[in-house]
Amino acid sequence: MQRRDFLKMSATMSAAAVVTGCGSESAQTPPPEVLPVEEKLNWSACLVNCGSNCPVRVYSRDGVITRIETDFYDNDEYGQHQIRACLRGRSLRKRVYAPDRLKYPMKRIGARGEGKFERISWDEAFSHVASELSRLRGQYGPESTHFTYNSGAGYHFTGKQCLFRLMNIMGGYMGTYGDYSWAQLYKAAQYTYGSASYGWKGSSNSEMTNSDFVLLVGHNPSEIRMSGSGESYDYLKIIQAKQADRAQNGGKFKTVIIDPRYTDSALGKEDQWVPVRPGTDAALMEALAYEIINNNWHDQGFLDTYCQGFDENTMPEGYGYEHSYKAHILGDAADGVAKTPEWAAPICGVPADTIRILAKEFAEASAPFVHIAASLSRQAAGENNTRACYMLPLLVGAVGRAGTNNGALCSGASLSSPKMPTLGNLSKVNKKISFFSWTQAIEDGENMTVLKDGVVLPGDELDENGDGKLGTNIKAIINYAGNALINQHADTSKTREILRDDSKCELIVVIDNWMTPSAEYADIILPDISWLEAEDDLINQSYAAGDTASLIQISSSVGPMWECRDAYDIALGLARAWGVEGQFTEGKTKDQWRTEFYESAQAGTQRFANPLPSKQEMMSKGVYRQYLPDGSYVVLKDFRDNPTGNPLGTPSGKIEIFSSELQKMADTWELAAGDVITALPKYVPTWDGFEVNDNIDGEQEKADKYPLQLHGYHTKGRAHSSYHNVPWLREAVQDAVWMNPMDAAERGLSSDDMVQVFNDRGVIELPVKVTPRIMTGVTALGQGAWLKFNSDASVDVGGCLNTLTSQRPTPVSKGNGQHTNRVEIRKA
Repeated sequence: MQRRDFLKMSATMSAAAVVTGCGSESAQTPPPEVLPVEEKLNWSACLVNCGSNCPVRVYSRDGVITRIETDFYDNDEYGQHQIRACLRGRSLRKRVYAPDRLKYPMKRIGARGEGKFERISWDEAFSHVASELSRLRGQYGPESTHFTYNSGAGYHFTGKQCLFRLMNIMGGYMGTYGDYSWAQLYKAAQYTYGSASYGWKGSSNSEMTNSDFVLLVGHNPSEIRMSGSGESYDYLKIIQAKQADRAQNGGKFKTVIIDPRYTDSALGKEDQWVPVRPGTDAALMEALAYEIINNNWHDQGFLDTYCQGFDENTMPEGYGYEHSYKAHILGDAADGVAKTPEWAAPICGVPADTIRILAKEFAEASAPFVHIAASLSRQAAGENNTRACYMLPLLVGAVGRAGTNNGALCSGASLSSPKMPTLGNLSKVNKKISFFSWTQAIEDGENMTVLKDGVVLPGDELDENGDGKLGTNIKAIINYAGNALINQHADTSKTREILRDDSKCELIVVIDNWMTPSAEYADIILPDISWLEAEDDLINQSYAAGDTASLIQISSSVGPMWECRDAYDIALGLARAWGVEGQFTEGKTKDQWRTEFYESAQAGTQRFANPLPSKQEMMSKGVYRQYLPDGSYVVLKDFRDNPTGNPLGTPSGKIEIFSSELQKMADTWELAAGDVITALPKYVPTWDGFEVNDNIDGEQEKADKYPLQLHGYHTKGRAHSSYHNVPWLREAVQDAVWMNPMDAAERGLSSDDMVQVFNDRGVIELPVKVTPRIMTGVTALGQGAWLKFNSDASVDVGGCLNTLTSQRPTPVSKGNGQHTNRVEIRKA
C-alpha cells in the first residue's frame, strides 16, 4: 500500500469513528472527508564537520518537517552504494527543533557570559555591528578583527565564505594558520614532504586492497567516519574482503591497530591491537626503527635516492653521521642511547617482544599501508609523534607504490563544486597567528612575536633576525557556526575569564543556530538558518568522503524559520550598512550566483559518461555520485617515478628526515622551558606527559598528584560539539570517562558510578565506564560535550573535556596539545 493511500484510509476511518460514537440514536450525516496535506520531499545534507557530508531526504507538511530519511536506492552495490547517513544525520529533525534554537537577533543586556539578552530587530543588529566594527577597525586597524575557528556548517554558497568576502572588501581581518584537528600534522608534513597537503592527502582507501599489511596508528574510521559516505564503509568492505580471501586462498594479510583504546574500528576487524600510552607513539616508532635498521631490513637504495638525513651519505652540508637518523636510533648520537625495544617498552607500554615481532612482520610485508590519525598531532609533541610515524614507510621504501601510503590521512574522492569567492586579494592584512593563539592575542597581541609566538608577518615588518611584533590586540571577534569560542578551546575557565572582561575584546558577534556555551558570551547574536532550511544548491563531499565522490542538491520547503537568515543575507545586510552592497553582490542575485555555480560543477563532470544532469532533474534525484572519479590515487608516485623531474617542496627537493628548516628554527626560536624543536623526528618528554620532563618546574609533583593520563576522542554521538543538544544521541551514546578495571578497583569505582575527573585547571562530573578496552594508567573521554557548571560554578556537570585541557601551545605549530593531560578520578 502506498503511504498516501494509507494516510487517506486513516483519515476516512477517523472520520467514521467520529460519527458513529456511542449513544447516538439517530443517523448522522458524515462530514466531508478531510485528507492530510501531501508530504513534500526535499533533498538536503548533514554538513557537520565529520569529513563526510551525507545526503538526507527531508519530508515536510505545511512547512513543518515530519520525518528524515536517508539515501536509499534499489541498487546498493559497493562502488555505487547507498550513501546512508549515520545516526547523527538521521536525528536532524530533533536538532532543527531543539528547545535552545536561536530565533531572533538579540543583544546582551547583562554582564558578558551571564546569558542575558533582549530581542532586537535585524536593522538594529546590522546598525550596531557595523558601527562597532567600524569604530574598532578604525582605531586599531582591520587586523584587530578575528574570526575564531569554525567548522559547524559546511555550506558552499550561503556560509562563512560570505562573511570572509565581506570583511576582505572592508580591508581584511587577522589571518590564522592551522586548526584544532590538524595543526601539527600540517607542520609534520610540511617539513618532511614539503607541503602540508601531504599530511591529509595520502593514498586512496582503495589502495588497501593492494596491501598485505595495514597499520592504523590511532585511526578510527568506524566511529568518526561511520556513514555511507565516510571512510568507514570503504575500510570495512576492503578489510572484510581481504580477510575472506586470506581464509579461502591463504596468503599474507594483516591488520594492526595501535591505539590506547580498543575502538569500534577493531572489534574483530583487526588481527592485532597494540595499546600504547598517549603521547609516546614516537618512542614506539623509534624502537621499531631500531629493529628494522639493526637487522638491515631497511631499503638503503630508497633512502639514498629519495631522502635527506638518514645516514652520513645523505646529510646536508655541515652535518655528519652523528647528526643523522641512523646514529640517533643506534645510539651513536650525542645522547648515546640506543632506541631498543627494551628502552621503549617502559615509556610506551608496549612489551619489547611485541615490538620486535611487529617490526619483523612490517619489514617483511611487500606493500605495507600506514595510516596515521590526526589525533597524534593533538599531543604536546604531536609534530614529533607524526614525523616519527612517517619513518616506518620511509625506512622500507613503502611510498609511491601500489598498496602503500606515506602515513597521511587517506585522500577522499571529490568532484568540483565552487564556493563563494572570498576576495582575499582585497585584504590589507598580511599578518597571521596560530588559530590557537587568539586568547593570548586578546590579552597581549601587541607583544606577540615571530620567534616567540609563531606570528607570521610580511617581510618588511621583520628585523635583521627575522623577528617582529604582531603589534595589535584582538578587539572584535566574529564567531560563525563555531563553538570554539568557549567549548572547543582549551582551559575553559581561563577562556571565560578573558572573555568576561569586555574592555579587552570589545565586541563579540555570534552567528549560530543554538544557544551554545559560546553563544552565551556574545554581545550580539544573529540567528542562522539550519541546513534543512537552506537553498544552498550543490554540496560536494567533504575532505574524508572515502572513495565515492558525490554532489548533493540541497533545497528546502521549510525555511527560513522564525527570523533566521543565512550568512549570505547577514553579510548582505552589513554590506548595505557599510555601503558596499555592489562590491559584495557583483550585481548578481542569489539565483544568478547559484546558476553560475551549478553550471561550473556541471562542466567539471563532462569527462564522465554520465555527467551531472540538469538542475531540475537533480532536484528530484538528489544525489550524483562517482566511485573513484580520478582512479585510485597513490601518494608520491610521481616523485618516486621521477624524483628529479618532480622534486618535493622541501629545500632539498627530497623527503627530509633531517629538516634543515626545523634545525634553523631550533637555533633561533625562543622556546618555553621544556619545549624543544628537533631536526630529526624524536621522542620528546613533554609537559603533562607520561614521562616526567625534568626541565619543567613542578612536573614531578604534578605527576604524583595526577597519576592518570586523559585523552579525548571523537564519539559517535557528536561531531566535535555539534549534535550534543539532541537527547536521542545522548541516549544512544553514553558520555562517560573510560577507565581500566585495575585503575577503577584501586579507586573503589564501578561502571556508572558518578565520578569527578580533575586537575589544577578544573573539575568535571560524569559517569565512569569501567572497561578492559582501555589500557591501565590511561583514561579517555569523548570530546565536545557542552560546558555546564553547577550552581556555584565549581564543577562542570556537562562533561566538557576542555575544562581540563591546557592553553600551552606546542613548539613548532603553536597548536593545541589537548590530548595531553594528567588527571585524578574520585567518586563524586
